[in-house]
Amino acid sequence: MTAIIILIFVLGYMTIVFEHPLKLDKTVPALLMAAIMWALLAIGFNQGWLSVIDYHEQVWGALGASGEAAKEGFQNTLLHHLGKTAEILIFLIGAMTIVEIIDLHRGFEVLKGYVHTPSKRKLLWIIGGLGFVLSAIIDNLTATIVLVTLLRKIIPKHSDRLWYAALVVIAANAGGAWSPIGDVTTTMLWIAHKVSAAGLIEHVFVPSVVCFVLPALVASYMKPFKGKVQVDAHEDLVAEKLLSSRLMLYLGLGAIIAVPIFKTLTHLPPYLGMMLSLGVVWLVSEYIHPEENFTEERRHLYSAHKALSRIEMSSILFFLGILMAVAALESLVFGTIQHNGEEMYVGTLRYMAEALAKVIPSVDIVIIILGFLSAIIDNVPLVAAAMGMYDFPLDASYWHFIAYSAGTGGSMLIIGSAAGVAAMGMEKIDFIWYFKKVSWLAALGFLAGAGIFILEQMLFYH
Repeated sequence: MTAIIILIFVLGYMTIVFEHPLKLDKTVPALLMAAIMWALLAIGFNQGWLSVIDYHEQVWGALGASGEAAKEGFQNTLLHHLGKTAEILIFLIGAMTIVEIIDLHRGFEVLKGYVHTPSKRKLLWIIGGLGFVLSAIIDNLTATIVLVTLLRKIIPKHSDRLWYAALVVIAANAGGAWSPIGDVTTTMLWIAHKVSAAGLIEHVFVPSVVCFVLPALVASYMKPFKGKVQVDAHEDLVAEKLLSSRLMLYLGLGAIIAVPIFKTLTHLPPYLGMMLSLGVVWLVSEYIHPEENFTEERRHLYSAHKALSRIEMSSILFFLGILMAVAALESLVFGTIQHNGEEMYVGTLRYMAEALAKVIPSVDIVIIILGFLSAIIDNVPLVAAAMGMYDFPLDASYWHFIAYSAGTGGSMLIIGSAAGVAAMGMEKIDFIWYFKKVSWLAALGFLAGAGIFILEQMLFYH
């Protein structure tokens, strides 16, 4: 039964990896494998064929406590993992809704006014800088969508725009890695109490800057970024912006930034802070007048209800499926390890971590490999698996390195991150073109940032 559960995970994972050739939305295999794995886990548990381990390292079933207490232990383990997953999902729904409300009020049009240069090189740094900063606030996927949309307005030539879009992907992934709200994986680590907001910023900010600045610096001396581009920052600006654009942009971004502050002040989970922020933004959006001649009939065009209908629920359900599937592996007792001179039962992922440590003694090398893997495989299950494999304390340097590697490693292939996939879809970026022209730049930035991170740890934290 144990082998079947692991096989279901492997098959589901491979289906997710090959979603494009299969033309199947990755949400489908994620949901199926989560439900089937927990169903098999329940059947095996009830038949006495296997055991589960809970978050207190208590073993229930064939190898541990049995009877009614064991059944309750199984239910509590499932509810614990569902609760942890729900925290992430509620947080993401809140953040995505706020971003959609800003977009409905055309708040991101305000950013167009910041671009005033005809120089291709300066434009690279402005767009890249905006990508790095914005992704830390509204997440790397949304920042990429906003900036690629902005690029369409200011760079008419598609061949030129491809290069800028590719550099936006690198900048957005680097910017998202040092912020607890900048990437799904950093949000997962933050909500799971693996990293604190202050600790993540302190340890990962400088490597992330290097990861963006070095490729941008090299690219700025390449042929595509030499010369001038015709930029008209004022074209249709009055027509596109609304009376509420500036207010909703700053209010929305401020509300998202306030979430880590809320957590620091109250010590409550981040999703409660996001609920408060969403409530405030929603309240303002109900009473604000976006247009001069604003009528009741047009209110629905700018309402939070419309924003909710625009959020990508398939992504939310994908995270639900993949996180619950990984939780099943984490809960399934696989074998024993030596811990403080005693044998103890551990889940599948923890057992895998111990086996990996014997083959590759350096955890740093394992995490760098994880970074390269995140370019091929979705980084959400990779980080979810890493969280189940290791039990490092809060703000251990390894968690920060995992956040950096998983967040920035995806830039090495266009399909390696949500930001890359979004840019690929919007600008029809060819996989081979990106691999030949941009992957080496992303790899250069990733390895340089990783080197800076390890050097920082050696000099300042040991």
